[in-house]
Amino acid sequence: MMALSDYIHTFGQFMLRRHGQRVHKIALDAGFTCPNRDGSKGIGGCTFCNNASFSPNGRNAPSIASQLASGRRAIAKRTRARRFIAYFQAYTNTYASVQQLDALYREALSEPDVIGLAVGTRPDCVPDAVLDLLAGYRAEGMEVWLELGLQSAFDETLARVNRGHGLAEYQTAVVAARRRGIPVCAHLILGLPGESDAHYHTSLDTVLALGVDGLKLHPLHVVKGTLLANQWRRGEYSPLAMRDYLRIAADLIERTPAHIVFHRVTGTAGKDILLAPTWCSQKWNVLNGIEGELRRRNHRQGQFAQDPHYAKEWAYVA
Repeated sequence: MMALSDYIHTFGQFMLRRHGQRVHKIALDAGFTCPNRDGSKGIGGCTFCNNASFSPNGRNAPSIASQLASGRRAIAKRTRARRFIAYFQAYTNTYASVQQLDALYREALSEPDVIGLAVGTRPDCVPDAVLDLLAGYRAEGMEVWLELGLQSAFDETLARVNRGHGLAEYQTAVVAARRRGIPVCAHLILGLPGESDAHYHTSLDTVLALGVDGLKLHPLHVVKGTLLANQWRRGEYSPLAMRDYLRIAADLIERTPAHIVFHRVTGTAGKDILLAPTWCSQKWNVLNGIEGELRRRNHRQGQFAQDPHYAKEWAYVA
């Protein structure tokens, strides 16, 4: 029986080959805020952002140590993993002084079974001092991934969702990070307002052209407490159907070079806050659907990565 990892280069398989054992990420909420919420860049955040959709602890976050302990227990029920990546996930996890960041990161790294960090942040919040800090952990032998939430390569889309940054900030950040040898995982959202297949393909092409080591694909979902929810209620936004997401994700996977690591190919939200589409609460149905679509096509990651005709076919025309 085939698995998704038979068709794409997954983070789990990458870690297994690299370390000879299973390595899992444990998502952490370190209590950060965001410059797009506290007034320095904007107020209210992105139109789709309610961090409870990916932060299980909400805003009353327990200590790093207790979150790691909870994560270990949850993972133990599913796999036998004994090594972990501390994934600083909620909000902007480089949005503090270097001294504060070092203290938080070191708290996680001090756990004997934590072998590294994945740090989720915005492209406009990674100054040189933060990159130097992350590079220092790599020099100590730690796994380090910088996860940059680009979401779209189109400035008009980013403005439409009140993102507070553009492509230029991403380009600056990714070049500076990779110059220091820090692996970068870029996040792309499918289904953003006003975008079509051509936008998604061009965003992928842009990320690949700038250089990237990992990718995350997410479907845009509508959650409570967001401006997007109001737009959806008024009929101003319609989310992707599951069949369209499966098709688009498979298209992008085919065009991604085989060496790039997919950290994720879908995203979910809890049923308590999810408004639409309902299929975004069904992680395994989506993963199985992507695997099934690739199996149906008999295609794998990288199938069209070097095909200039295919790339030209999807070139975006403004």
